[in-house]
Amino acid sequence: MASATASPRPMAQADDAPDDPVRSRGRRYRRRLRTRIILSFFLLGTGLTALYAYLTDFARQRVEDQLVEEVMNKNIDEYARRFYSDPTRPPSVPVEQIRGFSYTPDRFERVRQERPEWALLPNGNHNITDIDENGEPFAYKLAVRKTPEAWFFLAYDTSQAARGATQLRSWLYVAVVLFGALSLVIGWWSAARVMSPVSELAKRIGRSGDSTQPEPLAPHFPDDEVGELAKALDDYAERLTEVVQRDREFNADVSHELRTPLAVIRGAAELLLSRPDLDEKTQARLLRIQRAEQQCTDLISALLLLSRNERGRGATDVAKVAEQLFDAHRGQLGSKPLALRLEGAPGQVVVDAPESAVTVALGNLVGNAVKYTQQGEVVVRLLDGAVDVIDSGPGLSAEDAARLFERGYRGTHAEHSQGGGIGLSIVRRLCALYGWSVRVVPGETQGVIATLSFSPDA
Repeated sequence: MASATASPRPMAQADDAPDDPVRSRGRRYRRRLRTRIILSFFLLGTGLTALYAYLTDFARQRVEDQLVEEVMNKNIDEYARRFYSDPTRPPSVPVEQIRGFSYTPDRFERVRQERPEWALLPNGNHNITDIDENGEPFAYKLAVRKTPEAWFFLAYDTSQAARGATQLRSWLYVAVVLFGALSLVIGWWSAARVMSPVSELAKRIGRSGDSTQPEPLAPHFPDDEVGELAKALDDYAERLTEVVQRDREFNADVSHELRTPLAVIRGAAELLLSRPDLDEKTQARLLRIQRAEQQCTDLISALLLLSRNERGRGATDVAKVAEQLFDAHRGQLGSKPLALRLEGAPGQVVVDAPESAVTVALGNLVGNAVKYTQQGEVVVRLLDGAVDVIDSGPGLSAEDAARLFERGYRGTHAEHSQGGGIGLSIVRRLCALYGWSVRVVPGETQGVIATLSFSPDA
């Protein structure tokens, strides 16, 4: 004997969702939002610091070049003036850091031989890189002033300025790294402060979901954006609670009001069946009324459990339920050449659930098989913790397989048959409630195989 118990979550192909997808997605999104805040602070701080460092170095270089060129232009003009005032001796340079060179026309050829790069330069200021006597590279700025009477060159050593610029860039790099790290710390701290009320709101929402009357959220938060969100959630929860309460009251009222006439029908049918003078045709009709009353009672009980989201307990023999379903359908076959067969022994599969729930779930599968199978047989096969409903009907299309458990969907073979397309939707909801699973696949050669599993390992 296999006894099936309800698992904590459904395994149904039709209902294969996680335990709490909304809550798990909420935790993932909160982490992502916190990460985005931290990353935003880091990128903003690092980007602004890097931009400031670049602009600082660019401005320093531009200002320095401009000042040096102004100094070089003034000094070469003064150097030329001193040369023309006394051409017999080399003029002195006004600034000590600048070396001056002057050449008369008779020495132009010497300049072309000794310093060909100088001889080719036009008038103006030029940046030159050269090698000193020790083989080390050095840089200098050269001011050139060429006239037919003389060539003037002023050389200003910029190696020290270049070393200073290199040191400045190194410090700017260090500043970028330090401010990037500081931005990361500030971003982490700010994200924690910003996300703290949101996380607290999520925790309170999670705790409030365990009760039918959720605790108000707004009093626990200040009058800010999170407080406004809490107020909106309180309003939504209040409206949702009212809707759920009305739905539960409606289901309870309908269940109570329908049970009374059904009890009257059952009592009247039993009373009439007890009469010894009944003919076979009347007795068959009364038995059909009795089975219809029992089917309505089971369906009301199952729907009431679904509306309350409550799992009923019991020890239901699936073989007994299958036999009752076959008895109910045999009286409706008429002349249809269809055999109903049970493979399995009583007590082989026992389910920890009310008989009404098992009857509704299995009854929809058997009812569909009988409805769409015009000839052949419908077999209910008992397995270990599961049951197969096998028919020899027209089979299952790809569209039907994808949408079979949707509420209101009627298969391509429904044609003019009666039904609203909610039977398998109820089966799916029962599976979600009890942790069962349901699967419908095409048969090996024809027909459909519907498997209802009552245990996770089935």
